[in-house]
Amino acid sequence: MYEYAIAWEWLAFAARWFHVITAIAWIGSSFYFIALDLGLVKRPHLPAGAYGEEWQVHGGGFYHIQKYLVAPAQMPEHLTWFKYESYFTWISGFLMLCIVYYGGADLFLIDRHVLDISPPVAILISLASLALGWVAYDLLCKSPLGRNTWGLMAVLYVVLVFMAWGYTQLFTGRAAFLHLGAFTATIMSANVFMIIIPNQKIVVADLIAGRVPDPKYGQVAKQRSLHNNYLTLPVIFFMLSNHYPLSFGTQFNWVIAALIFLMGVTIRHWFNTTHARKGRPTWTWIVTVILFILIMWLSTVPKLLTGETDAAAVAPAFQQFAGDPHFPAVKQLVSTRCSMCHAAEPVYEGIVRPPKGVMLENDAQIAAHAREIYIQAGRSHAMPPGNITDITPDERKLLVAWFESAVEGKTQ
Repeated sequence: MYEYAIAWEWLAFAARWFHVITAIAWIGSSFYFIALDLGLVKRPHLPAGAYGEEWQVHGGGFYHIQKYLVAPAQMPEHLTWFKYESYFTWISGFLMLCIVYYGGADLFLIDRHVLDISPPVAILISLASLALGWVAYDLLCKSPLGRNTWGLMAVLYVVLVFMAWGYTQLFTGRAAFLHLGAFTATIMSANVFMIIIPNQKIVVADLIAGRVPDPKYGQVAKQRSLHNNYLTLPVIFFMLSNHYPLSFGTQFNWVIAALIFLMGVTIRHWFNTTHARKGRPTWTWIVTVILFILIMWLSTVPKLLTGETDAAAVAPAFQQFAGDPHFPAVKQLVSTRCSMCHAAEPVYEGIVRPPKGVMLENDAQIAAHAREIYIQAGRSHAMPPGNITDITPDERKLLVAWFESAVEGKTQ
């Protein structure tokens, strides 16, 4: 069992590393070509069929790039296809989903206080949501609505918000955000695999056969590429969100997810406008900052919305939490709810090392990690994963009261 757990942990690490490498390659090439496309300039001397050109300098050399909206008059001798970055990003991401969330469904995927289902049922729901999400998206794009690019994007935003809410009704907060990222990334990768690359291959085949390619294939591919462009930044956030429990482990996590999608749009709009040499719309950053402040506010679950007392801002470091009157009850709570994993020798099945090296077995260790306990198990529901030890709302309030009381006592 020990060797199996170690091997599984290293498999997860390898899959994560593979995923990061391929994602960097995909996102990097995507951002580059979006910037290149928007920066193209039309000049009189361009060859027939060429839409625009761009001069760039990098690595000590100059590059002269021309773009054809449909295709050049003759088939080039060599073509470089940008597709495998997308494919392997999705494959490695799905591998991680299987290893971490399907393999550890009881711990990371299922929260029986949200929905009491078995691991096989949860996994089937997960798989079905990814597959049906692509089908629904593709049908929307091919419907009459698809001819209105911005109207289509508005409808797609409503769909994404609905999925954000739906996932939080099915899985743990952490798994909900991960699945929202996987749902979006599946659409993006499927756009490349099912639409963009096949359309480009049709154009290439027409050129080889001496036929004039139909421009509709390029137009459709362009629309899907635009969607991928605006979805990239939210996907990155959701894939990294497991490190930030105040985003996924709070009551209004699905609203936070909805706002993250808007932030992705405002940020990309600034870059797209700048690359197109149409100015620098600073208003987009103002909106982004406002959205982020709203997200921070929602993550604290203020009294206006829930009836709970809002948390005061606290310093990142503090001492003497063990002297607070709440500490005896907190120590008992941590011992019964947390220390089976956060111990030098964890007793929870499959855990052979305390997660992130955090041990909570004595007064000093609990006091040293007071801030993490407050955020992970008090202010958010990130810990215990899937609430596997059945921590109650009143116990979470105790952790909040302990932390805030100690901090207030130290600042007086």
